Amino acid sequence: MTFQMQDPQSLLILLLLILPATGSDPVLCFTQYEESSGRCKGLLGGGISVEDCCLNAAYAFQEHSNGLCQACRSPRWSPWSLWAPCSVTCSEGSQLRHRRCVGRGGKCPDQVDPGTLEWQLQACEDQPCCPEMGGWSDWAPWGPCSVTCSKGTQTRKRVCNHPAPKCGGHCLGEAQESKACDTQQVCPTHGAWAAWGPWSPCSGSCLGGAQKPKETRSRKCSAPEPSRQPPGKPCLGSASEHRDCTGLPPCPVAGGWGPWGPASPCPVTCGLGQTLQRRTCDHPVPRHGGLPCAGDATRIHICNTAKHCPVNGEWEAWGKWSSCTRVNMESISCDEIPGQQSRMRICRGRKFDGQRCPGDPQDIRHCYDIHNCILKGSWSQWSTWGLCTPPCGPNPTRVRQRLCTALLPKYSPTVSMVEGRGEKNVTFWGTPRPQCEALQGQKLVVEEKRPCLHVPACIDPAEKKP
Repeated sequence: MTFQMQDPQSLLILLLLILPATGSDPVLCFTQYEESSGRCKGLLGGGISVEDCCLNAAYAFQEHSNGLCQACRSPRWSPWSLWAPCSVTCSEGSQLRHRRCVGRGGKCPDQVDPGTLEWQLQACEDQPCCPEMGGWSDWAPWGPCSVTCSKGTQTRKRVCNHPAPKCGGHCLGEAQESKACDTQQVCPTHGAWAAWGPWSPCSGSCLGGAQKPKETRSRKCSAPEPSRQPPGKPCLGSASEHRDCTGLPPCPVAGGWGPWGPASPCPVTCGLGQTLQRRTCDHPVPRHGGLPCAGDATRIHICNTAKHCPVNGEWEAWGKWSSCTRVNMESISCDEIPGQQSRMRICRGRKFDGQRCPGDPQDIRHCYDIHNCILKGSWSQWSTWGLCTPPCGPNPTRVRQRLCTALLPKYSPTVSMVEGRGEKNVTFWGTPRPQCEALQGQKLVVEEKRPCLHVPACIDPAEKKP
């Protein structure tokens, strides 16, 4: 089955109507899933089964032309969207952003199903104050009439300063008003040209004689005629004009298509691709203004290799660090004795001879064990305000904190290695128990809460009408 390229909307409809489904409900198949926008790019064709489209994990599909774009790859969270505009234009409001679990054949972290939306809400303030309206001053005296004869207008003005507006406010009404005025003087009427008349027939039927054929048109000084008393000015310029006639052109020759050339080879070795056929408008070539060939110079066919494309492995997030220990020592807790700890990560999703995850599955570092150690502490400054929670629930609030933070021991920041291998950094590990003087009756955390104002509703962008 072949089709010719049309405008994009017609093409989508045509593909859904004429191409058969194979193995499941037909979808529109695309060669790219755009992470930043969540949109499908590079239409490959329609009437294709999801299984065939997703032979290439980099592809994406839509169930209909206005449907949600769904990626073929294993599920993962999309990037966060841009923050929506603030819910109010002045004083404090709130704004939302979202991300979606995108992919198929599995789940996102925390066992979240594909298609699920996650929201964040934060406070915002476009300007700190709201506009206050001003008041007008008294009107100034009327100005002079705008003309020296016949009828014109005169204006007067007032100023928005009684009181002046604040924070971008303004005064209701106009700063200027006008009224008609009459000078009681008669004005002269100056002449103006009426529209040009039509061009006359050409004075000759061919080129090459003693004189070039001409065509002529004329106009009258009648729109209006100049007045006699008081005297008006006559029209400037000529009452007629001439131009050369153009020669008769040769008869036009409409273009005709040559035969379709051979189809190009399938450009992919896995999944779906497109082959291309071309033809040339040269049977005959259009001449002397003849119409070009109607239709397209190219047409495409979908080719299916029926082979899965390689899917490269992707690292999951690092696991937690193991306890900080040292060989042949029962405990190194709260002492300046360096130990070691490790963490692991798992390479998931590798299929069909895809590449293994780059790097190592294990990470090892040197450490000091300060877990549950009693250390002197100091109060931190106020943190920045956090996100509003719950973002889509009733009465969301935001929080900021001051924490009793442990002062770390002055242990050596590096450890020397044997056999001349230099030095390695040492990391403090564990959660110590800091000791601070009580602040507002608290020993570890002082917290301040505020309600989030003018909260917008969480609406799935895929449900909005196109």
